[in-house]
Amino acid sequence: MTWGIMFVFVALFLAIGIGFDFFYLSFNPAKAPVYKWNSLGYYEAAVASQPVPYGTILALLIGLGMVANSVANGAKMVLRSTQARLAVPTDEKERQFINVVAEMSTASGLRRPQAYIVPDADLNAFAAGINPENAVIAVTEGLLSSLNREELQAVVAHEMSHIKNYDIRLMTVSAALMGAIALLSDLAGRTMRFRGSSGVGSTSVKSSSGGRKSGGGALMLVVFVVWILLIVLAPLISRLLAMAISREREYLADASGAEMTRNPLSLVSALEKIRAAVIPSYSINNGVAHMCITDPRGSPIEERMGLAADLFATHPPMEKRILALKVMAYQKGKAAI
Repeated sequence: MTWGIMFVFVALFLAIGIGFDFFYLSFNPAKAPVYKWNSLGYYEAAVASQPVPYGTILALLIGLGMVANSVANGAKMVLRSTQARLAVPTDEKERQFINVVAEMSTASGLRRPQAYIVPDADLNAFAAGINPENAVIAVTEGLLSSLNREELQAVVAHEMSHIKNYDIRLMTVSAALMGAIALLSDLAGRTMRFRGSSGVGSTSVKSSSGGRKSGGGALMLVVFVVWILLIVLAPLISRLLAMAISREREYLADASGAEMTRNPLSLVSALEKIRAAVIPSYSINNGVAHMCITDPRGSPIEERMGLAADLFATHPPMEKRILALKVMAYQKGKAAI
């Protein structure tokens, strides 16, 4: 799945670069041949000169570079976007958080991840990294101050499960590339507006003999339409990358976390506090929302079931998660399904 997302990202960049070469540099492989008199006095077709496709080459290099950067520095980019800082042992609550992370790393058999604090009053948490060796776990200040030790342990165990199941690789790469796609969409939109206002880059293709439109005009029109659609739909494509992260991963992380702590009800209590929180999140943006234990945006579709929710929601309904954990604890519960 991670390789597939990286391929889609590079292909999107490549398509944007090809479109740039078509409409700004007049690069058209389907251009009609140019007929000229040669040195022997014969009228023959000459190879039509083509400009170097700088846009395609540059887009490919940038796309590959951003993919490599997302793998090498994805966790740092996520932490920077949320303004997270390292937890310090001088603070009582943060020292407890560091100790809980150490306990859960022992329980999971993994290397201890670094503990980070997000300066936000909302209740949330996430894990990031490419593999367990460089993973990090971050919680908000609001979560740290609202949960007791058992509830915090349950949340950390949930995030350790994402690390153990390698969900973090897919989520971190997706988050890093989503930000790059948003930047690409904005840049392409500004370029199109500049082109429209200046009138440069004519897309008409004419032959040298009679000024007639060449057969490449239809191809260019198709490519132009596809290019515009890619630019306009880039944010949606970015959103679909996040949707590749199945809602089932949250159920698995809940179950694996409860297995580590042997106390499903502590996670139930933590999720109920998280669900009851009404404080808006300011530090966690849309690009990182799919990584969190719950959606920080409070999107209504996250609490729904059905095809639309399966396609566009990154988290399963909180009520169903709580019910599943209660069943693990042999308790009866009611869920609004």
